Amino acid sequence: MAPRPAKPPRKKGVSIYRPFIFGSIAKLIDPASRPANINADHTHQWTIYVRPCPTHPDLSYFIKKISFKLHETYTNSLRTVEAPPFEVTETGWGEFEVQIKLYFVPEANEKPQTIWHHLKLHPYGEKAEEQREKKEPVVSECYEEVVFNEPVETFYDLLTSSGGPVGRGKGSKGSKQASMGGKKAGQEERVAELPFNGTYSQKEEGKELDRLGQAIKTVELMVKEERRKLEEREKTLADLKSEDGSTVKAR
Repeated sequence: MAPRPAKPPRKKGVSIYRPFIFGSIAKLIDPASRPANINADHTHQWTIYVRPCPTHPDLSYFIKKISFKLHETYTNSLRTVEAPPFEVTETGWGEFEVQIKLYFVPEANEKPQTIWHHLKLHPYGEKAEEQREKKEPVVSECYEEVVFNEPVETFYDLLTSSGGPVGRGKGSKGSKQASMGGKKAGQEERVAELPFNGTYSQKEEGKELDRLGQAIKTVELMVKEERRKLEEREKTLADLKSEDGSTVKAR
């Protein structure tokens, strides 16, 4: 039996992080300039993307490719982009979760990392009505960091030659894999939303959930009232049938 190949040496006690932005932008399709080849049911054009931060304008030296898993109703729902810009543009009518998978360059010797993004087509929050009236694009994006804990030495050289930040001792003891925000598998990812126009912040999300909760209660009351009216109509109809049957017998 041939001996197993030696594992590449790693930089002990060192963590290196690289920031990036992921998100989407969506806009209403203008009926006046609507392309003829677009599905008649589609109301929006949108782009989902992974982009570099302004302070670190290149991702391609450590990311080999990125795949975007769209809703299964799309033809070729798994889209893979192998060079910047890492983005996919489509049209549609509904919101859904998009799986985004980052594949690192061979020198990294790391497994792919997965993040999720909810594609938003409609504005939310306090300025939602204003955005709808102005027909402004809906932008939803988040800041994230991929952390390479104890990277292999060749990849360490590649990362540091780019001039990016190096964090020492940030990784978990014994951890040797890339992670998002320095979290272990199974833990909640650290995702901080950017203060960008159209961003669906956690504060706005809470307000929207409160409004949805109140709307659900209102709908439940309306359904209850309609059921009561329906029961009254059914009772009235039964009484009329009963009276009509009595009249026929009397004749």
